[in-house]
Amino acid sequence: MTKDNILFGIVGLLAGLIIGFFVTNSLNKQQGFGAVSAQSPATQTGTLPPGHPDVPPGSTAGDQQSAGANAPEVQAAIAKAKAEPDNFDAQIKAAEFYYQIQRFDGAIEFLKRANQLKPDDYETVVHLGNANFDSDKYDEAEKWYSLALSKKPDDVDVRTDLGLVFMFREPPNYDRSIQEFKRSLEYDPNHPQTLQNLTVAYTKKSDAANASATLAKLEATDKSNPAISKMRTDIDALKTK
Repeated sequence: MTKDNILFGIVGLLAGLIIGFFVTNSLNKQQGFGAVSAQSPATQTGTLPPGHPDVPPGSTAGDQQSAGANAPEVQAAIAKAKAEPDNFDAQIKAAEFYYQIQRFDGAIEFLKRANQLKPDDYETVVHLGNANFDSDKYDEAEKWYSLALSKKPDDVDVRTDLGLVFMFREPPNYDRSIQEFKRSLEYDPNHPQTLQNLTVAYTKKSDAANASATLAKLEATDKSNPAISKMRTDIDALKTK
């Protein structure tokens, strides 16, 4: 799984998380702390698969998802996957369509079938982590990301997203997030998504010194990052408390 940079919308201490799937690495979340996913965006607001007819004005996200699920190409992919349960590629294709319309439970169902056919397929394991994350199933997401990292411990993107799991779950475990982000930086000290997430985690822990130091590294690596000014404001606010 490969990744492009994704920036969470920033509200309060950075909010609004966008994550993706079968494109270049990312997760899909609609709430957050300003953390940045290490994997790339598929859709931000439930957009339909490429080539799908436009949804009439005024339609809701749920309408779009229903329309997407009923699209001929989606139905054909699902039918093929069900008719050919031993066809790995068919399971992946059906899961991809379900993910594009943000029907994550459907995506998980077919990804699990694919995983049963090819338990050692690394990308499928990572996708299962992503789909469970987007379904708010953080325990499951942790399980699949951890399995992926047992196979490829130097995957900085997946380890960074594992760190995000501990930021989003209730209650958050910022210490564990920081641990995973630090491990990611051992492999890639200038990984911008990890640096941004680590800055946020330190800020959430009210650790202004480490947050400032990490933000300085982020600025040196990714000075055009639009989240920097907001993160600096949040860190400065900690210093005045």
